[in-house]
Amino acid sequence: MPGSRTSPRLTLAVLATVVAAFAMLQSLVSPALPVIQRELGTTPGAVTWVFTALLLSVSVSTPLLGRIGDMVGKERTLLVALAALAVGCLIAALAPNVGVLIGARVLQGLGGAVFPLAFGIIRDEFPADRVPSLVGVMSAVIAAGGGLGIVLAGPIVESLGWRWLFWIPLAVIVVAGLMARRYVPESPNRVPGRIDWLAAALLSGWLVALLLPLSAGRSWGWGSARTIGLFAAAVVLLACWIAVELRSRNPLIDMRMMRLPAVWTTNLVALLFGAAMFAVYAFVPQFMQIPTVAGFGFGSSVSQAGLLMLPMLVTMAVSGSLSGPIAPWFSVKSQVVWGSALSLVASIAFAEFHDEPWQVAISTAVFGLGLGLAYASMTSLIVQSVPREQTGVATGMNANIRTIGGSIGTALASSIITGHLQPTGLPAEAGFTDTFLLLAAFSAAAVLLALAIPTARRTRALQPTEELVA
Repeated sequence: MPGSRTSPRLTLAVLATVVAAFAMLQSLVSPALPVIQRELGTTPGAVTWVFTALLLSVSVSTPLLGRIGDMVGKERTLLVALAALAVGCLIAALAPNVGVLIGARVLQGLGGAVFPLAFGIIRDEFPADRVPSLVGVMSAVIAAGGGLGIVLAGPIVESLGWRWLFWIPLAVIVVAGLMARRYVPESPNRVPGRIDWLAAALLSGWLVALLLPLSAGRSWGWGSARTIGLFAAAVVLLACWIAVELRSRNPLIDMRMMRLPAVWTTNLVALLFGAAMFAVYAFVPQFMQIPTVAGFGFGSSVSQAGLLMLPMLVTMAVSGSLSGPIAPWFSVKSQVVWGSALSLVASIAFAEFHDEPWQVAISTAVFGLGLGLAYASMTSLIVQSVPREQTGVATGMNANIRTIGGSIGTALASSIITGHLQPTGLPAEAGFTDTFLLLAAFSAAAVLLALAIPTARRTRALQPTEELVA
């Protein structure tokens, strides 16, 4: 029997399980990338796309399926996203080569729609006064799930093999899908409209055109016709996408909402945080696993690399859970500022001090502290700055922009690291140092943008013809 409205706590538990499972799947693979590279006989640049392809797919599919959920029903669309995620995990677990694995990760990216769908279901099923706090809880679950994936990857790979990084999530997703079918009510609200397929095609087009030269520009040559041509195509497609979204009655990403000062500043901070966070997820574990013969790194196992990331998970959970309770004394804007500042300190610390494991552990702990504060407070800022009926759209847009930032950040980091290789084929220390100096620059920009965020306040419903002003 389909979901019942008599058990909101069970509905919330199922939604938390679903978003935690996907958040873990986003980061679960990153510590195992060196193992996957060796076993599939591929290159460092190619294996990075096992991580980046998922983020790229999520960036495009999240607003698309979020819109479909508003139109045909969120519970139904949630089940479709979970089915695609399950099939993607099955294909990845059986993948014979890196090309098939990358394709499977693209399919898994359809599951990224669980984030905005979960936020929308919360908005539909819970009292309005509880929505902001529950959205904050769900955001903390997403952040903690991503960190937990890094820690669990090592024991799974060393005990069972890297393919179990997909077999285990497959089992969890199947169970979660059955629970969602039973306990998540179908949406009482429908939004009329249509899917803007042109906007979806342009969004995917400019992202691919941007990410390919970012990740491969060093090997192609930054001045090559292919690199310059793709960058030019990205600019043109981005301009066309913005123009289409501004004219669309059913935009994938609401550009009118983006013009609200509190929204666009917070979303730009989210873009920068996404770039830094996913780059840390992807490349700090790789740094730890580099053999000491390279002159740096610790020669860690996958499990040891995960354990060195554990301080980040702990501090992220602590600061994220404290974000709401301390808000009366320490405003959410201040939390974003300080979260960005802590990310800046952590990035500089890693770039300069990484000779001992304890130094890296402290850097990741500081980064997690900033990440937990910023994640929860950015969500609160968005919720407070848009009309109540647009909470789901706005929080989904914020999560999607964070993922786009992650795609850009990992592509840039991959390009820098693979562009600094030793004659032995191992990465050079300079690649990691330059990468974290770049993340420090992102964090410094995030501090400035966070300072520019106006005081959040609930905004009335947006009208298509009105001028949005601060």
